[in-house]
Amino acid sequence: MITTPARHTEVPALTRVPRPALLAGTGLHKRFGRTEALRGIDLELSPGEIVAVMGPSGSGKSTLLHCLAGIVLPDEGTVTFDGRDLQRLGEGERSRLRRTSFGFIFQFGQLVPELLAIENVALPLLLNGIGRSRAEAIAAPWFGRLGIAGLERRRPGEMSGGQAQRIALARALVTEPAVVFADEPTGSLDSLAGEQVMELLTTAAAELGTSIVLVTHEPRVAAYAHREVVVRDGRVSGLEAA
Repeated sequence: MITTPARHTEVPALTRVPRPALLAGTGLHKRFGRTEALRGIDLELSPGEIVAVMGPSGSGKSTLLHCLAGIVLPDEGTVTFDGRDLQRLGEGERSRLRRTSFGFIFQFGQLVPELLAIENVALPLLLNGIGRSRAEAIAAPWFGRLGIAGLERRRPGEMSGGQAQRIALARALVTEPAVVFADEPTGSLDSLAGEQVMELLTTAAAELGTSIVLVTHEPRVAAYAHREVVVRDGRVSGLEAA
């Protein structure tokens, strides 16, 4: 159970024993019209690893995340997850993969405003065909685990930004995914709320054995990762241990 989240300085160091990549992008190129967003990026993610992808706005960070998650396909290169080539999967198979094995957190949460908090958290389960009562029963414990008990029957417009982002975090983790893709998850929060969200995310991921691809331009957020990858002008310009 998650009660008192660990500080980010307590994130355990990765073992140095080599492990096969869970997720890998190799030679990734992506163009939008005449703009080359990715120019031959390689990136691997091990089981349980947190990788922070850093760089200025427009550097290709979010495009890289979208390619790794199978949301968009690269023009060149390959993305493999658990030994499967995402380009060889049909759109339906990639969509199913995103519902079952991947979780997503975005800068502004992207909760469904008409739904109650419990319904937002249960949404991935409902989309996977689980009945409403069972889905909400699975979702309910996450409110206590993430310190938001009592918000189950509120709608997003009735919450603070930090509370709403914790709901988004619960939604990303409710299926116990293999990988969470977090795109500027603290970008709309103040420093304290951002720290709380990152502590909860990294603690929960460690308990579940979930890997994280964390896109950010904030060094204090990247400090929660095991290592950092710096992207500039569509290329990896540096890698370092956090």
